Amino acid sequence: MGRVMECEPLYEWTGPKVEWPAHSNACTWNGELTDVQSKAADRITEAIRNKENELLVWAVCGAGKTEMLFPGITESLKHGKRICIATPRADVVRELLPRIRDAFSGIYVQGLYGGSRETDGAAQLVIATTHQLLRFKNAFDVIIIDEIDAFPYHADKSLSFAAIRSKKEESNTTIYLTATPRQNHQIQIARKKLQHIFVPSRFHGHPLPVPVFQMCYSLQKDMKSFQPPKSFFKWHDHRKNPNRQLLIFVPTIILAEKLSKNLPIILQDDQVVAVHASDSNREEKIQQFRDKQIRTIVTTTILERGVTFPAVDVVIFDAGHSVFDEAALVQIAGRAGRSPKDPTGEVVFFHDGKTEAMVQAVLSIRKMNKRGGFR
Repeated sequence: MGRVMECEPLYEWTGPKVEWPAHSNACTWNGELTDVQSKAADRITEAIRNKENELLVWAVCGAGKTEMLFPGITESLKHGKRICIATPRADVVRELLPRIRDAFSGIYVQGLYGGSRETDGAAQLVIATTHQLLRFKNAFDVIIIDEIDAFPYHADKSLSFAAIRSKKEESNTTIYLTATPRQNHQIQIARKKLQHIFVPSRFHGHPLPVPVFQMCYSLQKDMKSFQPPKSFFKWHDHRKNPNRQLLIFVPTIILAEKLSKNLPIILQDDQVVAVHASDSNREEKIQQFRDKQIRTIVTTTILERGVTFPAVDVVIFDAGHSVFDEAALVQIAGRAGRSPKDPTGEVVFFHDGKTEAMVQAVLSIRKMNKRGGFR
C-alpha cells in the first residue's frame, strides 16, 4: 500500500452499489475431486449458498484446499457475487494467481500484494495478502482466508478487523482454511461455536510423511560457524532418493545466507541458493527451483506454507529453535511428499534436544494419518 501518513486523507466509496455480472459456468478447470474433497467442496458451497457467517475448513497439508474452493467460487459467480481469497503472504498470492486464472479463465482475476503491478482492486475475483484487506470496506460477498493460523494474521487484530470490514454488511460468508488450527479455533469447534469440515487425507491418498528426529550434540557450535550438522552428511549420503530436490529450513536470515555459500563447497553442488523475506530475488529463485534449475534452497520460515514442489526432501537445522512452533513444524513437514508420483519425501529434524513443539508436531501428524485411515 505504500507509505500512509497521519495527515494524509483517506477516502471511501459512498456512491451506488456495484452490480457484478453473473456467470452461469465460470469454472474451466478440467480436473476431478476425490470423494473426500467433494464432500468438503459441497459443504463450502452449501455455506455460501445459505449465507452462513463462518465455516472453517480443516484440511491436512497437501489435501488440495485450492481445488476444493472451485465449486464454491463457481456458485458465487453464478449469482453475481464478488469474492476475495486472502492469504498472509505475498509468495502464496503469486503461487495461487496463475492457478485461479487458469481455473476461471473467463473471469477477470487480480492479485494484490506489495509490489504487484495491479493496484486498483477492481476485479470481481481478487487474490490478496491479508494486509490488502485494509483497502476495502463493504466490498465482498464471500471472503476466503487461507492459512488463518499463519503469522501475521493470527497475531495482528487489525487484520481480522480489516477482514470483517471488507465483507458486505448483508449476511454473507467467510471461509477459513487451515491445516493447523490454533487453540482458540479448536476450542470454538469443540464447543460447537464454529462450523467446520475436516479433511484428514491428502488428495493422492498417501499419508503425511512423519518427521525423523536426528540428535546433533555439536549443533550450536556448527550453527555458529555456519556449517551443517555433522550427522547431516551421513543422512545426505544415504538418502532414499538422491534425485529429489532439497529444502533446508533454518531459523535466521544470516544463517540462510552463510550456509548457502558454504554448502556448495561441502556438497560439491553449485546449485544452492538462499531464500528469505528480505531477498528481492526470491520470486525468481523459487521459480528456478520449480524448473529444477536449482537443486537446493536454504530458507527461513518464509516457505513453510502455501508453496508446492513436486519432489523434495525437507530438513530443518536447529528444529528446537523458538521460531519453529508446532504449527510451523507441521507445515514444513507438509512440503514433502505432495506429488502422486513421489508421495514419500523424507523429513528430518536436526536438533540438540527435543522440544514440546517438535513432539507435538509429530503427534499431530500421526493423529492426522490415523484419522485418514493410515496406521
